[in-house]
Amino acid sequence: MTLLFPLIASEGGFGINLNLFETNLINLVIVIGVLYWFLKGFLGGMLERRRETILKDLQDAEKRLKTATIELSKAQEELSAAQQKAEKIRLDGQARAEAIRADGEKRTIQAMAALKQDALADLTAEGARLTEQLRREAALSAIDKALAELPNRLDSKAQAKLIDSSISNLEDV
Repeated sequence: MTLLFPLIASEGGFGINLNLFETNLINLVIVIGVLYWFLKGFLGGMLERRRETILKDLQDAEKRLKTATIELSKAQEELSAAQQKAEKIRLDGQARAEAIRADGEKRTIQAMAALKQDALADLTAEGARLTEQLRREAALSAIDKALAELPNRLDSKAQAKLIDSSISNLEDV
């Protein structure tokens, strides 16, 4: 066999190549080729499944994005409607407050007018009462004065004449 190796090596046939770089390169090409040949189906299937999973996830994400966009637009519409309703309520509240304020002012003016009328009525009544009291006092004073002077001025003839005239006045009535 020793004779065979030198002959084959000298003839360019099979032999042992001791050049480390050439042999590693050849071995590496052989290993990569074998791995490619055997793992092509396994890695290809795994990568295909991964690609399908990623595509499915992307489609799901797009669906969720569309759904979220639709829900966002609905929420924005509802927010806009709620803001409009809140503005309407605020304006109604302001109008109601203004109406209440105006009504309060009107009632205050009416109450003040009523107080003024009551004060004038009280003043008029008090004036009438005082006038009546002064008349009574004047009449009583005049009667007292007349009664005080009457006995001195009336004698029995004048007294009889006064009584007769008073009786005749009463009969006419």
